[in-house]
Amino acid sequence: MAIGEVKWFNNAKGWGFIVPEGGGEDVFVHFSAIRGTGYKTLVPGQQVSYDLEKGERGLHASNVVALANEETSA
Repeated sequence: MAIGEVKWFNNAKGWGFIVPEGGGEDVFVHFSAIRGTGYKTLVPGQQVSYDLEKGERGLHASNVVALANEETSA
């Protein structure tokens, strides 16, 4: 699994991009790739883990999981 930070996410369209932790090309993320129940969304600056896949249009994330904020989980 890779770690990254949400660059932006459009709730109306259901997609956005993740910046990989080590740098590199931004990774596309679709709401259907977010694991969990209920309303699936991401927030800019949020840390996430994800699997990286290569598709016809470039890199995209799957199995996206929001990580707990270390400051609030202590």
